[in-house]
Amino acid sequence: MAKKESSFLNMVLTLFVVTAVAALALGAVYNVTKEPIAIAKRLKIEKAIGEVLPEFDNITEYKILPEGGKGKDSLTFYKATKADEKVGTAIRTYTDEGFSGRFWIMVGFVDGDVISGTSVLEHKETPGLGDKMDARKSFKKSTGMSWPDQFKNKNLKEFKLMVKKDRGDVDAITAATITSRAFCDATQRAYDELKKQDTRNKIQDTR
Repeated sequence: MAKKESSFLNMVLTLFVVTAVAALALGAVYNVTKEPIAIAKRLKIEKAIGEVLPEFDNITEYKILPEGGKGKDSLTFYKATKADEKVGTAIRTYTDEGFSGRFWIMVGFVDGDVISGTSVLEHKETPGLGDKMDARKSFKKSTGMSWPDQFKNKNLKEFKLMVKKDRGDVDAITAATITSRAFCDATQRAYDELKKQDTRNKIQDTR
């Protein structure tokens, strides 16, 4: 009986030691990789801002949580200026309507209502279909265009951010209408919040 208890205690002790060592190893790996991962994400954000806005020399960053239940997470605004003159605003926005769930994009706006560019940040959409929302995945040498190019320089006071199947102005990605709708949803979310901020700023300026 004593031998069985001893064996059981040894097994428990061994399991404890293995678990402790594994936890320490995971913690060490996390600490080593945490900073490089954060730097890589930041560089990706900075690159995306540069892709969606005209040339700038300064960025002011702040977060906005959409009101009215239109999203559980904050959008990040990047207000760009050059020589203290306003250039435009890039917005890190998202949608939960993707075929494979949530994805994040960066959308640039100039003159308040005009899309200056878009860039895909994170997604899990289907390769060869939904991932064509990324300019690098849908670029055609024959036309020199990619799927998101259709959003560039569009004034959202006139351009309807819906796919044509829904009576909008957006040509959906072939066999990926859900992704196309989601892309429009993320862009619309960013535009709606931008307009709310513009309205608030105008009200404050008149006080």
